[in-house]
Amino acid sequence: MTPQLLLAFVGYAFVTSITPGPNNTLLLASGANHGFRASLPLLFGINLGFSGLVLAVGLGLGGLFSALPVLHDVLRYAGSAYLLYLAWKIARSAPLEPGAEAPPPLSFPAAAAFQWVNPKAWIMAVGAVAAYTPTEGYFLNLAIVVIVYALVNGPCIAVWAVGGTLLRGLLADPARQRVFNIVMALLLAASLYPILVS
Repeated sequence: MTPQLLLAFVGYAFVTSITPGPNNTLLLASGANHGFRASLPLLFGINLGFSGLVLAVGLGLGGLFSALPVLHDVLRYAGSAYLLYLAWKIARSAPLEPGAEAPPPLSFPAAAAFQWVNPKAWIMAVGAVAAYTPTEGYFLNLAIVVIVYALVNGPCIAVWAVGGTLLRGLLADPARQRVFNIVMALLLAASLYPILVS
Protein backbone atom coordinates (compact mmCIF):
# COMPACT_ATOMS: atom_id res chain seq x y z
CA MET A 1 0.00 0.00 0.00
CA THR A 2 1.48 3.33 -1.07
CA PRO A 3 1.41 6.36 1.22
CA GLN A 4 -0.94 8.09 -1.24
CA LEU A 5 -3.39 5.18 -1.19
CA LEU A 6 -3.19 5.00 2.60
CA LEU A 7 -3.92 8.72 2.90
CA ALA A 8 -6.89 8.37 0.53
CA PHE A 9 -8.15 5.43 2.57
CA VAL A 10 -7.87 7.39 5.84
CA GLY A 11 -10.06 10.07 4.20
CA TYR A 12 -12.57 7.41 3.11
CA ALA A 13 -12.60 5.85 6.59
CA PHE A 14 -13.10 9.25 8.23
CA VAL A 15 -15.96 10.35 5.97
CA THR A 16 -17.81 7.04 6.15
CA SER A 17 -17.35 6.81 9.92
CA ILE A 18 -18.27 10.37 10.92
CA THR A 19 -21.32 10.84 8.69
CA PRO A 20 -24.82 9.99 9.96
CA GLY A 21 -26.01 6.45 9.70
CA PRO A 22 -27.58 3.73 11.84
CA ASN A 23 -24.56 3.27 14.15
CA ASN A 24 -24.09 6.98 14.79
CA THR A 25 -27.79 7.55 15.35
CA LEU A 26 -27.83 4.74 17.93
CA LEU A 27 -24.77 6.24 19.65
CA LEU A 28 -26.27 9.73 19.73
CA ALA A 29 -29.50 8.40 21.23
CA SER A 30 -27.59 6.23 23.69
CA GLY A 31 -25.38 9.10 24.80
CA ALA A 32 -28.42 11.31 25.32
CA ASN A 33 -30.43 8.70 27.19
CA HIS A 34 -27.70 6.86 29.10
CA GLY A 35 -24.53 8.98 29.09
CA PHE A 36 -21.12 8.30 27.59
CA ARG A 37 -19.89 5.71 30.07
CA ALA A 38 -22.99 3.52 29.73
CA SER A 39 -22.66 3.81 25.93
CA LEU A 40 -19.11 2.40 25.85
CA PRO A 41 -20.15 -1.25 25.32
CA LEU A 42 -22.27 -0.11 22.37
CA LEU A 43 -19.39 1.97 21.00
CA PHE A 44 -16.80 -0.82 21.33
CA GLY A 45 -19.24 -3.39 19.95
CA ILE A 46 -19.83 -1.26 16.87
CA ASN A 47 -16.12 -0.62 16.34
CA LEU A 48 -14.94 -4.21 16.82
CA GLY A 49 -17.95 -5.76 15.10
CA PHE A 50 -17.40 -3.53 12.10
CA SER A 51 -13.68 -4.37 12.03
CA GLY A 52 -14.62 -8.06 12.00
CA LEU A 53 -17.01 -7.42 9.13
CA VAL A 54 -14.27 -5.68 7.09
CA LEU A 55 -11.96 -8.63 7.74
CA ALA A 56 -14.63 -11.16 6.75
CA VAL A 57 -15.41 -9.25 3.54
CA GLY A 58 -11.70 -9.14 2.75
CA LEU A 59 -11.34 -12.86 3.36
CA GLY A 60 -14.00 -13.65 0.77
CA LEU A 61 -17.44 -13.09 2.20
CA GLY A 62 -17.90 -10.17 -0.20
CA GLY A 63 -17.43 -12.59 -3.11
CA LEU A 64 -20.42 -14.55 -1.88
CA PHE A 65 -22.61 -11.54 -2.71
CA SER A 66 -21.23 -11.50 -6.25
CA ALA A 67 -21.90 -15.20 -6.67
CA LEU A 68 -25.38 -15.05 -5.10
CA PRO A 69 -26.91 -11.60 -5.74
CA VAL A 70 -30.11 -12.63 -3.92
CA LEU A 71 -28.12 -12.45 -0.67
CA HIS A 72 -27.78 -8.71 -1.18
CA ASP A 73 -31.57 -8.35 -1.19
CA VAL A 74 -31.93 -10.65 1.83
CA LEU A 75 -29.40 -8.54 3.77
CA ARG A 76 -30.97 -5.29 2.64
CA TYR A 77 -34.47 -6.25 3.75
CA ALA A 78 -33.49 -8.13 6.92
CA GLY A 79 -31.21 -5.27 7.96
CA SER A 80 -33.87 -2.71 7.17
CA ALA A 81 -36.46 -4.61 9.18
CA TYR A 82 -34.12 -4.75 12.17
CA LEU A 83 -33.31 -1.04 11.87
CA LEU A 84 -37.03 -0.23 11.79
CA TYR A 85 -37.48 -2.37 14.91
CA LEU A 86 -34.72 -0.39 16.65
CA ALA A 87 -36.28 2.89 15.49
CA TRP A 88 -39.63 1.75 16.92
CA LYS A 89 -37.97 0.92 20.26
CA ILE A 90 -36.28 4.34 20.38
CA ALA A 91 -39.52 6.14 19.48
CA ARG A 92 -41.46 4.26 22.15
CA SER A 93 -38.85 4.94 24.84
CA ALA A 94 -40.78 6.82 27.47
CA PRO A 95 -39.06 9.59 29.40
CA LEU A 96 -37.80 8.33 32.73
CA GLU A 97 -39.49 9.17 35.96
CA PRO A 98 -37.21 11.05 38.35
CA GLY A 99 -34.87 8.55 40.03
CA ALA A 100 -35.79 5.73 37.61
CA GLU A 101 -33.06 3.84 35.82
CA ALA A 102 -33.01 3.66 32.02
CA PRO A 103 -32.88 0.26 30.35
CA PRO A 104 -29.33 -0.28 29.09
CA PRO A 105 -28.34 0.47 25.50
CA LEU A 106 -27.41 -2.37 23.13
CA SER A 107 -24.81 -4.63 24.71
CA PHE A 108 -21.34 -5.20 23.28
CA PRO A 109 -22.29 -8.54 21.62
CA ALA A 110 -25.56 -7.13 20.26
CA ALA A 111 -23.80 -4.06 18.83
CA ALA A 112 -21.11 -6.26 17.23
CA ALA A 113 -23.73 -8.60 15.76
CA PHE A 114 -25.75 -5.63 14.52
CA GLN A 115 -22.96 -4.81 12.05
CA TRP A 116 -23.78 -7.95 10.10
CA VAL A 117 -27.28 -6.67 9.31
CA ASN A 118 -26.38 -2.98 9.04
CA PRO A 119 -26.56 -2.15 5.33
CA LYS A 120 -24.35 0.95 5.64
CA ALA A 121 -21.66 -1.13 7.38
CA TRP A 122 -21.67 -3.59 4.47
CA ILE A 123 -21.36 -0.79 1.93
CA MET A 124 -18.46 0.71 3.89
CA ALA A 125 -16.70 -2.66 4.27
CA VAL A 126 -17.07 -3.71 0.63
CA GLY A 127 -15.94 -0.26 -0.54
CA ALA A 128 -12.84 -0.39 1.66
CA VAL A 129 -11.81 -3.83 0.50
CA ALA A 130 -12.60 -3.26 -3.18
CA ALA A 131 -11.06 0.20 -3.55
CA TYR A 132 -8.26 0.37 -0.99
CA THR A 133 -6.83 -3.14 -0.64
CA PRO A 134 -4.16 -3.77 -3.30
CA THR A 135 -3.91 -7.38 -4.47
CA GLU A 136 -0.11 -7.51 -4.26
CA GLY A 137 0.64 -8.46 -0.66
CA TYR A 138 -3.10 -8.77 -0.18
CA PHE A 139 -3.26 -10.16 3.37
CA LEU A 140 -0.84 -7.56 4.76
CA ASN A 141 -2.80 -4.82 2.98
CA LEU A 142 -6.08 -6.23 4.34
CA ALA A 143 -4.63 -6.18 7.86
CA ILE A 144 -3.62 -2.54 7.34
CA VAL A 145 -7.12 -1.66 6.11
CA VAL A 146 -8.79 -3.36 9.09
CA ILE A 147 -6.46 -1.76 11.66
CA VAL A 148 -6.56 1.72 10.13
CA TYR A 149 -10.35 1.58 9.78
CA ALA A 150 -10.71 0.60 13.45
CA LEU A 151 -8.36 3.40 14.54
CA VAL A 152 -10.21 6.02 12.49
CA ASN A 153 -13.71 4.69 13.15
CA GLY A 154 -13.43 4.55 16.95
CA PRO A 155 -12.92 8.28 17.60
CA CYS A 156 -15.41 9.24 14.88
CA ILE A 157 -18.25 7.24 16.36
CA ALA A 158 -17.27 8.34 19.87
CA VAL A 159 -18.03 11.92 18.77
CA TRP A 160 -21.67 10.91 18.35
CA ALA A 161 -21.89 9.35 21.82
CA VAL A 162 -20.23 12.46 23.31
CA GLY A 163 -22.66 14.67 21.38
CA GLY A 164 -25.59 12.77 22.81
CA THR A 165 -24.11 13.02 26.29
CA LEU A 166 -23.79 16.79 25.92
CA LEU A 167 -27.50 16.93 25.11
CA ARG A 168 -28.48 15.26 28.39
CA GLY A 169 -28.98 18.53 30.25
CA LEU A 170 -31.25 19.81 27.50
CA LEU A 171 -33.20 16.56 27.63
CA ALA A 172 -33.79 16.58 31.38
CA ASP A 173 -37.30 17.77 30.56
CA PRO A 174 -39.40 14.65 29.79
CA ALA A 175 -41.25 16.36 26.91
CA ARG A 176 -37.96 17.28 25.20
CA GLN A 177 -36.59 13.79 25.75
CA ARG A 178 -39.70 12.30 24.15
CA VAL A 179 -39.36 14.61 21.12
CA PHE A 180 -35.64 13.78 20.87
CA ASN A 181 -36.32 10.02 20.90
CA ILE A 182 -38.95 10.38 18.19
CA VAL A 183 -36.63 12.52 16.04
CA MET A 184 -33.82 9.95 16.49
CA ALA A 185 -36.18 7.14 15.51
CA LEU A 186 -37.27 9.05 12.40
CA LEU A 187 -33.64 9.75 11.45
CA LEU A 188 -32.76 6.09 11.91
CA ALA A 189 -35.68 5.10 9.69
CA ALA A 190 -34.75 7.80 7.15
CA SER A 191 -31.21 6.40 6.93
CA LEU A 192 -32.79 3.42 5.15
CA TYR A 193 -33.95 5.48 2.19
CA PRO A 194 -30.73 5.25 0.12
CA ILE A 195 -30.48 1.55 0.90
CA LEU A 196 -34.03 0.66 -0.06
CA VAL A 197 -34.16 2.70 -3.29
CA SER A 198 -30.83 1.47 -4.67
